[in-house]
Amino acid sequence: MPALILASASVYRKRLLERLGLAFACETPDIDESPLPGEPAQELVLRLSRAKARAIAARRPDTLIIASDQVGDSEGRILGKPGTVERACEQLRSIAGREVRFLTGLCVLDAASGRELAAVETCTVRLRALDAAAVHDYVARELPLDCAGSFRIEGLGIALFESVQLDDPTVLEGLPLIRVVEVLGRMGMPVLAQR
Repeated sequence: MPALILASASVYRKRLLERLGLAFACETPDIDESPLPGEPAQELVLRLSRAKARAIAARRPDTLIIASDQVGDSEGRILGKPGTVERACEQLRSIAGREVRFLTGLCVLDAASGRELAAVETCTVRLRALDAAAVHDYVARELPLDCAGSFRIEGLGIALFESVQLDDPTVLEGLPLIRVVEVLGRMGMPVLAQR
């Protein structure tokens, strides 16, 4: 069985994958994650997930690689990681009281054979109407500067929402584990023992 690599420097994705009890290593793919001009969110996360997996495959040819990418889509505007407190506050103010789709791309690549399974999982959230003080309080307390959409659903970010619609609770956290388990099984690496 090939070694398993998570193509990510994200501590959030690492924690998520650890839930499955599999032995894996993390490697940073170091790719340009800029959207292409006019690129829809769904195509962006799929392209970046594949690019991350392929970047690791180029240097680790005998591995099975899991790669993921996530963005929010607010009326066609892509919401990525804010990077600064100011941008996080601005991003949250712009989506307060609105519905936002979060798209999480997933690519599992067998580097030896080139076999690749990829998908995009979607989650829709409706944020509460938030005033500037509530937004600033949240950002100051949680500092979600490295999170698409400027929040952490697994933390205090839950207080920002009126509703969340999804099939897999880990989609919004950045790595859709239900789909990961399915795809790993199809790739010959079942998470649970098989007869």
